[in-house]
Amino acid sequence: MITDVDGFEMEIHQRRSKDKTKYIKRAIWLYFYLIIFEGALRKWLLPSLASPLLIIRDPVALYMILACYHQRIIFTRWYVVAMWFIMLISFFYTILIGHGNLTVALYGLRIFALHFPLIFIIGKVFSKEDVVKVGNFLLWISLPMTLIMIMQFYSPQSSFVNRGVGGDTEGAGFSGALGFFRPPGTFSFINGLTLFYGLVASFIFYFWNDINKKIINKPLLILSSVCLITAIPLSISRTLFFQCILSLSFFLFISLTNPKQVTKSIAYISFATIVCLALMNTEIFSTATKALITRFESARESEIASGTSTFDRVLGGAFKLNTNKEVPLFGFGLGIGTNVGAKLITGKVAFGFAEMEFGRMIAELGYFLGGIAIIIRFRLIIELCIKSYKELNAGNCLPWMLLSFSFYVVLQGQWAQPTGLGFGILSGGLTLAALKSKSKVSKSIL
Repeated sequence: MITDVDGFEMEIHQRRSKDKTKYIKRAIWLYFYLIIFEGALRKWLLPSLASPLLIIRDPVALYMILACYHQRIIFTRWYVVAMWFIMLISFFYTILIGHGNLTVALYGLRIFALHFPLIFIIGKVFSKEDVVKVGNFLLWISLPMTLIMIMQFYSPQSSFVNRGVGGDTEGAGFSGALGFFRPPGTFSFINGLTLFYGLVASFIFYFWNDINKKIINKPLLILSSVCLITAIPLSISRTLFFQCILSLSFFLFISLTNPKQVTKSIAYISFATIVCLALMNTEIFSTATKALITRFESARESEIASGTSTFDRVLGGAFKLNTNKEVPLFGFGLGIGTNVGAKLITGKVAFGFAEMEFGRMIAELGYFLGGIAIIIRFRLIIELCIKSYKELNAGNCLPWMLLSFSFYVVLQGQWAQPTGLGFGILSGGLTLAALKSKSKVSKSIL
């Protein structure tokens, strides 16, 4: 039997625990905001500081790590310890035997030394309710983001809304189709916008599945869903299209585990079909759709000509290197596979060593250390898959839907690019935090 004294002590303990994480939670939100608006700062608001703003989230990451140590919040599971050990060996090798550039080495080191641990800090500090708040905020942001996309899609590259990093008047749009460029939204490049809507899609499907729980404003959910459907052709991005298909597949899988969801799923798909048909009658959507279809056709022709496929590009070429040089035992050195590092050392960017993430890790760390780092990421995503599935069976579908996005960006996301790194870390942390429920399946990983 719990006495009044026991209840009072329990309340005091809960308050102290909340106070311990309050500032770390604020730092996580700041990290999140900077992912979304970092590009806007570099393009429109503070173009003269475009280069230093590239690492604007690094001090926030360092603060969270130090704050966790100060508050005795344990986040250093074997994933983090193993990755730190690998980075330490590689760092000294890079300086003593590798390329020897300290700036480039530190730039490469920060990816796994500062940002990778945040996956577990977010998972430790955030609650499932915090994750839902992030999703709610993303849905609100998707409304103005879609308007910005429309403006960028139909405006010349010389316009202010299409201004590039550092105020570049040549524009930030990336080659698309039919004379249209792929719009970057508030981000520096199109990959940021693609990742943004990919994460939005996972939350939208989650909210539709749990709409009866009244955790989301229904008009907002409908509007954001329309915005997502509109954003797919406007982005002229095959990656976003396939990401939404993947999230839809995860959503439909829920129906297999719960037959009562089948009718609901059919109704939602019918709603989406009606919205698409209605939007096709608008010039904005129909023109963008033609551009997306043309992009698919041109990409297919290019793949046939080169003898490759989308599967080869995503999975088959995961370990492909763009250099004929033999990779040293411990690689060419930390940071050299990033655009920043390659620019400082070789004067070139354009994926000098590898386009895909696994190839970059092998080029920087070598086959031995790079292989171990890749295995760590594989092990992490496998555990997330298992625990998310268990949570799904326990009635918590949030981690399962977030996994539809985090699976690829945690496993093989291009972390050499700051925005790709940010979304990979954020989505991995949110998936971990979403695992928190009465079933306690996430205990071993947290």
